[in-house]
Amino acid sequence: MSLSRDLVIGVDCSTTASKAVVWDRRGAPIAEGRRTFPLLMPRPGWHEQQAEEWWTATAQALREATARMDTRRFAALCITHQRETFVPVDEEGHPLRNAIVWMDERSRTVLPLLDRLYGADRIHQLTGKPLSINPSLGKILWLRENEPAIFNRAYKFLDVHAFLIRRMTGHFRTSWGCADPMGLFDMRQHRWADDLIRAVGLRQEQLPEAHPPGVILGEVTEEAATACGLPAGLPVVASVGDGQAAGLGANITRPGQAYLNLGTAIVSGAYSETYTADRAFRTMNGAIPGTYLLETVLLGGTYTINWFVDHFAHVDASSLALGLSAEELLEAASRKVPPGALGLLLVPYWNSVMNPYWDAAASGIVVGWRGNHDRRHLYRALLEGIAFEQRLHTSGVEAATGQQVESFIAMGGGARSPLWCQIIADVTGKPVFRSASPEATALGAGILAATAAGLFGDVREAAAAMTRTEPSPFMPDARRHAFYSRLYEEVYQHLFPALRPYLDRLTELVSEEESG
Repeated sequence: MSLSRDLVIGVDCSTTASKAVVWDRRGAPIAEGRRTFPLLMPRPGWHEQQAEEWWTATAQALREATARMDTRRFAALCITHQRETFVPVDEEGHPLRNAIVWMDERSRTVLPLLDRLYGADRIHQLTGKPLSINPSLGKILWLRENEPAIFNRAYKFLDVHAFLIRRMTGHFRTSWGCADPMGLFDMRQHRWADDLIRAVGLRQEQLPEAHPPGVILGEVTEEAATACGLPAGLPVVASVGDGQAAGLGANITRPGQAYLNLGTAIVSGAYSETYTADRAFRTMNGAIPGTYLLETVLLGGTYTINWFVDHFAHVDASSLALGLSAEELLEAASRKVPPGALGLLLVPYWNSVMNPYWDAAASGIVVGWRGNHDRRHLYRALLEGIAFEQRLHTSGVEAATGQQVESFIAMGGGARSPLWCQIIADVTGKPVFRSASPEATALGAGILAATAAGLFGDVREAAAAMTRTEPSPFMPDARRHAFYSRLYEEVYQHLFPALRPYLDRLTELVSEEESG
């Protein structure tokens, strides 16, 4: 009797680790493996990685996940990845330098040149990305200006997906949803943007072939099969970036739906069937070809929470002896603080701000301090400030599209906090569901693999079958929502625009003093 090919593999090669998960047709994880790799910071504001570490970690994670399995059951594999990160390679696919990571800030110096070469508004309308330090585009131009020998020698500039696809299949290929975060992709035509590519001194052949998400890009080679513990000939499926994959892993496949990833950064994506470009969000290709995710990003999510816990929480050892984490103890204490944190209000721009202001020099704001405030109040103000910012983001999406976001499906480490989920529901006025899968990103890749392997008729059918949400959502409380709405409309949304000139001047004065 022939063995059924009823399992798929989703790989998530993120900023610090590669995780491989084997999924069945119900979206249940059967096995998994994980390997970490380092993040390098050779100068302040620079973030790099050795691209070979992506492959080594991915191969090891796959070997761990598949070690005790009958690999004849595998139907397909799909790899999602950290976005905007890229590496220049030679003809054999070998890196010419360290990869430049998405959070790298060096391209700030060349953004004015990009504006002169092509025009900030033209770039935004073409690529769906306002001109900023995040897309690969500016960093590639930085290489042209500062490392011309590397720039001129580069055979290809590869996103993480394309680099791993090359190692897995031997082909220089990627997908629409992995190419578009580079900021060089025509989002309407679903192809590399020729004029923009030429404007920065590139040739289209220096970029990988771009294919629709969900198509088979190639098969696992004999060499890759040995390295990864996979059967040679296993189909490898075109993916999307980790944000879009997380949306698919939360079953965001129809209008009115949005995911909310409460991770190091807060990333939300609202489903759209039409292309729209607006400064309130960045537009990404969806996992279903021809669809989009209108994505908002707050760079300081659990990063800001962790900063507070590390530097200001000072939870004593006797409290920790109860077996609770510092965050759990603070959450329990902050539950007793009323909405509004006794007049303490926070704007959470600890890591600058992307949408809607796109201000790399922005900083956080805390107002309303009084002598009766303590760490409980600041902790609650942090949670409320991030929720207010999510309301600002979602309102911008709704205003630009004329379409309401009906609810959120939350995931990530922050989704484990009942208090935070309830505050988000109360501030936004929208129900917050929680994804039942702790690995929604790898699940999104698994859904694309299952569809390409023919286990389901289409992506929506696969997502419906393989995803789950926890049964009891966090519903907005009418009284608290009314209070938070007044606080948002009358105070919060005006704070940063009013203080922005003074914050900019503060930064200038401090920089002058440091350099003087």
